[in-house]
Amino acid sequence: MAKTIITVSRQFGSGGRSIAKALAEKLGYDYYDKEIIENVALETGFSQEFVASKGEEAPGKTVFSYGFENQGVPGIMNGMTTHDYLWTVQRKIICNIADSGKPCVIVGRSADYILRERDGVLNVFIYADMDFRADRIVRLYGESEKKPEKRLSDKDKKRAANHKHFTDLQWGYAPNYDLCLNSGKVGIDKCVEIIYDVVKNS
Repeated sequence: MAKTIITVSRQFGSGGRSIAKALAEKLGYDYYDKEIIENVALETGFSQEFVASKGEEAPGKTVFSYGFENQGVPGIMNGMTTHDYLWTVQRKIICNIADSGKPCVIVGRSADYILRERDGVLNVFIYADMDFRADRIVRLYGESEKKPEKRLSDKDKKRAANHKHFTDLQWGYAPNYDLCLNSGKVGIDKCVEIIYDVVKNS
């Protein structure tokens, strides 16, 4: 069956977002990344920055650990915690994108899990070694007080914990995806070509 939806999960600094965007352009597919965050923010009333940060964090052990987060908005929505509420809205938006019938590429947000029962979905994971990613984030985002290796480790741990909480699956575990590519070894452009060929020949 033709792959009309490609989800791209990625380690921080691996170039997954760049690969996803270039792939969407090459295929002529719609591209969804920050657009999902924007829509969640519009529907919930939370700021985009808040939605983006909470979407990559593991919920705390209790409601009180993440109840009121400098937003002036209650931590419980319709009986749900803030994280659960945001997840529910995010899931609905991603499902609506899939329901539209338009071919698309979706970056992150656990779209691979949310759309797991849909036909025509290709789930991709992009990773790379620490040196490649550390060099890349310094070039793209500049230096910070925190060492690049620490920035990478912290970001990936948050993504993995969030994914595990809501999906009960191990983030980055190869059998959970259809295609895993090492962008540091293969190269950003070659990753785009490989995924493109898979989609076109499926």
